[in-house]
Amino acid sequence: MRFLKSLAIATLMSAPVYADGSKAGEFDYYVLSLSWSPNWCAVTGDQKGSPQCRPEHDFGWIMHGLWPQYHRGWPSHCSTSKRNPPRSLTDSMTDIMGTSGLAWYQWKKHGKCSGLSGEDYYALSRKAYESITRPEVFRNLTDSIKLPASVVEEAFLKANPQLEPDMLTITCMDGYIQEARICLSKDLNPVPCGRDTIRDCTLKDALFDPVR
Repeated sequence: MRFLKSLAIATLMSAPVYADGSKAGEFDYYVLSLSWSPNWCAVTGDQKGSPQCRPEHDFGWIMHGLWPQYHRGWPSHCSTSKRNPPRSLTDSMTDIMGTSGLAWYQWKKHGKCSGLSGEDYYALSRKAYESITRPEVFRNLTDSIKLPASVVEEAFLKANPQLEPDMLTITCMDGYIQEARICLSKDLNPVPCGRDTIRDCTLKDALFDPVR
């Protein structure tokens, strides 16, 4: 019985922690999440009929979101007195986020926790996105390939000398490379990630689709 209790406690301590309704502006750092659009479309977007997956958009690495983060866990759906972004501004984020729906959802779940207005949060998000060089090598693919997730991490580190390995993690979903997640200070300087953010994909044969 004592062993089972200890195991339960250890499991809870190692699990990610999130808090709905946390106080806006109280967090430790940001996670900039970059999603490889063709892979997301293959796993999720095509089934949903997302306009992000149409070939004319030519999306590669898009911004999934800029997420306020604690050293352990993260806030979400915070209460804030700051004004929401207008529809025109949400629409303007599609060039780096794929759809206005994603931009609005990210504001509701994560942006409100930043303590910023909608306009300032989107401006900071765009600045964060532009601060990271997305490796061009992946846009040169003409066919789907299989590769170790570590290759994607190495490509980001090479393209961004300011990053250290503990400031970046690569995630997978359903056998595909999913996202590159970079940890940034509130001033958007690279910082080491918290232990529940560093969860590197260990696949040696992760799928990676070319730009459509």
